[in-house]
Amino acid sequence: MRQNAEKLSGIFAPVVTPFRSDELSLDDLRSNLRRLKETDLTGYLALGSNGEFRSLSDKEQVQVLEVFAEEKGGKVVLVGTGCESTTQTIAKSSLACQMDFDYVSILTPSYFAKRIDGTVLKSFYQRIADSIDIPVLLYNAPGFTGGVEIPVQTVLELSRHSNIVGMKDSSPTGPAEFLSSLDPTEDFHVLAGSANFFYPALQAGAKGAVLSLANVVPEVCCQLYRLFLEGKHDDAEQLLPGLVRLNRAVSSKWGVAGVKAAMEIVGFRAGQPRHPLQGISYKTKEDIKETMVTEGFLSA
Repeated sequence: MRQNAEKLSGIFAPVVTPFRSDELSLDDLRSNLRRLKETDLTGYLALGSNGEFRSLSDKEQVQVLEVFAEEKGGKVVLVGTGCESTTQTIAKSSLACQMDFDYVSILTPSYFAKRIDGTVLKSFYQRIADSIDIPVLLYNAPGFTGGVEIPVQTVLELSRHSNIVGMKDSSPTGPAEFLSSLDPTEDFHVLAGSANFFYPALQAGAKGAVLSLANVVPEVCCQLYRLFLEGKHDDAEQLLPGLVRLNRAVSSKWGVAGVKAAMEIVGFRAGQPRHPLQGISYKTKEDIKETMVTEGFLSA
């Protein structure tokens, strides 16, 4: 088994970064992590898309990671370290290693999208994985990268690298194509990146998921994962549609603003997205609350 590969099974929350009056609120982040720590989540993704990492300065990113380091407890922490250059990504990944986190999750570069193909991405990830002492996850998220996507063949080739242990896939169709092509003996762990295809991905061989709704209803997400492990697929099929409908009403429709609003509804301290992103209206927040009640995730 590869280094730390066994820690990549289960549900991870892509933790949001709270802001108050557009300023970083580390106290709110700490409060949220302490509450999430009491759940059955396997761990967290720090500085991911829901964490608005592109809206944070380098100094603020370090401040966020310091809170994760202090509040980690027994949870597994993945850190988003992807930058446009290989050199920058290696530097940020090395910092995550020095801070004793478990994995780095590396988003594809995308600014020069027309010049980024499978060959370029293979070289990018190989050079990084060769240069650092912390295990690497590929992060495939064409919705955030102007359509840049890691080709299936490139994933297959990278999956053989001893320090590339898995992938988070947030492509619209989910990781089924990757999973069907992977060599099961490679011990390469795939995590689904959306509740919309989370359960089918598990059935296809995914080891877990990074779910925005794990910030809102972490125990429900964990319950669905447990039902899968226990083979209680009928029970899971009863729970799954409501979770998918909630995800579509929150994350799919409104992005991080919807996730933060839903978190506030259930008592987390999420604040607003950072400008220029806009928060949602009072009416929209009430609509999300109504959906949560209707689907049985919140008492009326």
